Amino acid sequence: MSIARLRVTHAGPLVTLQDKGRFGHLRYGVAASGPMDRVGFAAGFAALGAAKTGTAIEVSLGGVALECAEGAVTLSIAGGGFSASLGAQTLKGWGVVSLRAGDRLTIRGGTWGSWCYIAPAGEIDADHWLGQSATHSMTGFGGGALRAGQVLTITDAKLLPAREGPTPCPEFAKPTDRIRAVIGPQDRFFEAGALQAFASKTFTVSDAYDRMGMRLKGPPLTLSGALSIPSEPILRGAVQVSGDGVPTVLLADHGTTGGYPKIATVLAEDQDRLAQLRAGDSFRFQTVTPQQAVAIARQEAAARDSWLDALRQPRATLSEKLMRENLVGGVVSGDES
Repeated sequence: MSIARLRVTHAGPLVTLQDKGRFGHLRYGVAASGPMDRVGFAAGFAALGAAKTGTAIEVSLGGVALECAEGAVTLSIAGGGFSASLGAQTLKGWGVVSLRAGDRLTIRGGTWGSWCYIAPAGEIDADHWLGQSATHSMTGFGGGALRAGQVLTITDAKLLPAREGPTPCPEFAKPTDRIRAVIGPQDRFFEAGALQAFASKTFTVSDAYDRMGMRLKGPPLTLSGALSIPSEPILRGAVQVSGDGVPTVLLADHGTTGGYPKIATVLAEDQDRLAQLRAGDSFRFQTVTPQQAVAIARQEAAARDSWLDALRQPRATLSEKLMRENLVGGVVSGDES
């Protein structure tokens, strides 16, 4: 079995190991965790031709630097529009590269996005909790946060030279200034003006933003005696409003119960795009009905899965690319009059 070892020479805050997440444990007070941007995470593995996802490195705006200490492995970069360099070579956003002993890969925040993923052609040897390597940021359970000096071992490491090169980033993976949400389930606890403001006014991402949630700046969403409601289960994407009228969108490491009223729930299809916004970015909520939300989920899931399937297909070889260009189409013998 081929093994590659990557030494972490720099890791910013909230740079963690994440797999798809652990599901079925909310009743025990355990959130699913997993990637903040599930589309970018899945795209990283699809670009390697993998049918399934594994454990990847989730990179925050703090960035990460890795040095290949042993062996060789191909890595895929996807998620936010981060900047990357392989030694002295500058890489263009999303793409697939190979590291050999002595090579150094550096990822930093780029032109857009808050989260980036490094997916290996192999499996990162990581601690598991409840069967998954996804890191719960509040406890550190799971694969854990990366730290300088740490060495990551990748088993079954593969070199995939035919996969190397840039990967196209689709528009549906980029941030947007329109976030779709379904009103409720506790909209009855808000004044009418709050519901109107939620659906029509601009909100800005505050500095209070981490893997648990995203606190927003904007018009106050005034409550009408709702702070006495009992705690109840809450889900990723819930827009929870505190007593001062300030909304917070719950994200991957959200708490599993809460007593603050929820004015709306962000569609799963827009949660990844919302998570890629940065502090200071502004957007508006676009409200849809539950029936519209179901139709959107079906339509966009089909389009996303189709795109991922296409991304998994082998890249064309040089010969195939040359044949496709039809470079000899205009050649003549020279005997023509």
